[in-house]
Amino acid sequence: MTKLAPSILSADFARIAEQIAAVDAAGADYLHIDVMDGRFVPNLTWGPKVVADLRKLSPKPFDCHLMIVEPEKFVDAFREAGADIITFHLEATVHAQRLLAHIKSLGAKAGISINPQTPVELLKDVIDDADLVLVMSVNPGFGGQSFIPRALDKVREARALIDAAYADCELEVDGGIGERNLRQVVAAGADVVVMGSAIFGTPDPAAAIAAIRSMLA
Repeated sequence: MTKLAPSILSADFARIAEQIAAVDAAGADYLHIDVMDGRFVPNLTWGPKVVADLRKLSPKPFDCHLMIVEPEKFVDAFREAGADIITFHLEATVHAQRLLAHIKSLGAKAGISINPQTPVELLKDVIDDADLVLVMSVNPGFGGQSFIPRALDKVREARALIDAAYADCELEVDGGIGERNLRQVVAAGADVVVMGSAIFGTPDPAAAIAAIRSMLA
């Protein structure tokens, strides 16, 4: 079954405990937490302290997506804060294999992400070291962007790469996913779908998750 990872970047932080409780009860599989540094992407979000505080609100796996330069300097802190999956960008470090191995040594699952313009084939030499591959279907940095149609081809390419390597690796897709393209993304091979405004941008996030589940049934 396809896993759902609501992105709290789109949540109302004035009601964050209520909104997290709602998606938890509705059956979210992961909570997706976008970490941005204003350098790798043109936006700022939060650091380990906020993740640690959010950790008190939910038992769900925290899927922390580090959109930051030099992620190797910060993965330990995010793991200590409660991250269960730590994903960094291939474009942000020159030692991807080393960092994947280090994240695993911390007891977390190790993920690697690629931007829309990055060829999937660059993941070939590290696919066996990854627990998760995240294909961005928008340029990272802001919620509410439109899905880039070419991303469907990249999802198919990533699915083929994972399957050809017999890798024990989930394929996650993030960016601009909603009712219009959800089935296409899943059909292309996604195991995990990140959705932000399609869930938290609605009056009832729990009902939104129920509707999404019905679409995938």
